[in-house]
Amino acid sequence: MSIATLTLVVAVGLLGPLLAYPKRLGLPAVAGELLAGVLIGQTGTHWVHPADRGFTFLADIGFALVMFVAGSRVPMRDPSLKVALRLGLTRAVLVGVVATALGLALSAAFGTHHAGIYAVLMASSSAAFVLPALRSHSLTSPELLRLVPQVAIADAASIVALPLVIDTGHAARAALGALAIIGCAGVLYLILSRAEAIGLRRRLHRVSEAREFALELRISLLILLALAALAQQTRVSIMLAGFSFGLVVSAIGEPKRLARQLFGLTEGLFGPLFFVWLGASLNLRDLGTHSSFIGLGVLLGVGAVAAHGAGLLTRQPPTIAVLSSAQVGVPVAAAALGAQLHLLRPGEGSALLLGAVVTVVAATIAGRALK
Repeated sequence: MSIATLTLVVAVGLLGPLLAYPKRLGLPAVAGELLAGVLIGQTGTHWVHPADRGFTFLADIGFALVMFVAGSRVPMRDPSLKVALRLGLTRAVLVGVVATALGLALSAAFGTHHAGIYAVLMASSSAAFVLPALRSHSLTSPELLRLVPQVAIADAASIVALPLVIDTGHAARAALGALAIIGCAGVLYLILSRAEAIGLRRRLHRVSEAREFALELRISLLILLALAALAQQTRVSIMLAGFSFGLVVSAIGEPKRLARQLFGLTEGLFGPLFFVWLGASLNLRDLGTHSSFIGLGVLLGVGAVAAHGAGLLTRQPPTIAVLSSAQVGVPVAAAALGAQLHLLRPGEGSALLLGAVVTVVAATIAGRALK
């Protein structure tokens, strides 16, 4: 990958903020970045080649950082997360049961044998989308507070489950790899919690700020890359490495300066680069050749909204149930993993993203109704 190509990728990635700027549209920046990749990749002009090793390498780093940021946004220290945990878990389980039934039905209807993937997608929620939407409200509503643990549980469970269902032939190996990543995350939590308790992190912060060493950023990137390397060695998606470390940092308490640095690094370069790569990897022309997958994408989105409607059984308001159905990270991860492992049929990866778009549109409308 040349510097000229990287410049092109960064430039077209600006389409994300441009489309997200009009608040009335309610579009996430990722939508524009994916569209940019589609335009210059396999679907469009072929100006970039997603199989390029340099491009793929940078996209992998972006993937890990995007999932880290998503994990760090889960409010692990929020007291409401513990108070409403039981109800949130109940609702997440109900949604999972309905999503499993719908996944089996869609897999049988389209003959893809990917019931597990569809079920995980429809059961998932996006903490990266829903939690910022909640922060735009006063959070005085008890139902909004109860939504936080439901989304956190669904997001975390889906990210753990996706590698197991997307490559069922190596599910045992993926399970062991996932346990290794989760175990390392647990050890990291104990170590970093101790460092916080004895004031080591604060002393490190003072030295780093005074001497301009950026030590917190360097150490955080070192840990993240080490977990990502372990994930690759154990054949587990690096999304689990990024998300689990994000949860650890959120549970301990992420320093504001470090949060700004990682956010800038992710949203300024590596995140858009990953989404442009993903868009470039998709060949939407396959949807024209395999038009039935358009129906699959729409049904996945509608099915996700219907599955999250199971919350109505626990007296969850309809608008909040629809809001909880928003998907971003898990469908993107499924499409990315499918492209890397060549497990999805032509057009199927695009269908997964189309389903995510349907849920985002539905959640955006529901979010407006809360105002």
